[in-house]
Amino acid sequence: QVQLVESGGGLVQAGASLRLSCAASGRTFSSYAMGWFRQAPGKEREFVAAISRAGGSTRYTDSVKGRFTISRDNAKNTVYLQMSSLKPEDTAVYYCAADRDPPFPPASRPSFYESWGLGTQVTVSS
Repeated sequence: QVQLVESGGGLVQAGASLRLSCAASGRTFSSYAMGWFRQAPGKEREFVAAISRAGGSTRYTDSVKGRFTISRDNAKNTVYLQMSSLKPEDTAVYYCAADRDPPFPPASRPSFYESWGLGTQVTVSS
C-alpha cells in the first residue's frame, strides 16, 4: 500500500483559496487513481474529487464543480486539490485516498480506495 500525507489546510475567510497537497510514498504512485474526500462534524465522509492514473480523467461532486480543481504530478508523487471561492459549508477534514485497481472514470465511493491519509483540517469562516 501507498502511504499518504496531506498538507495545506487552514483557517480562511469565505471567498478565499487554498491548495491542498497529498504526498505519496513509493515508486508506484502513477498506478493509483487518487481521490479527495471530506468529512464535516457529525456527517459521513463524502466524495469531493478524483483523478485517473495519468491525470486525463477527473470527476467532481456537484457542490465543488467550477470551484475546485484536482491535479497530480506523478514525478513528484503528489496530488493536489486547488480550492477557490471557499464557502463555510466546505469546512471539513479533507482526506486523500489511493485506488490501486481503479475503474474508469475513477471511483467516487470510499470503498474503492484502499489507502488513506490522516487528513488536513479546512475551516472557512463567514
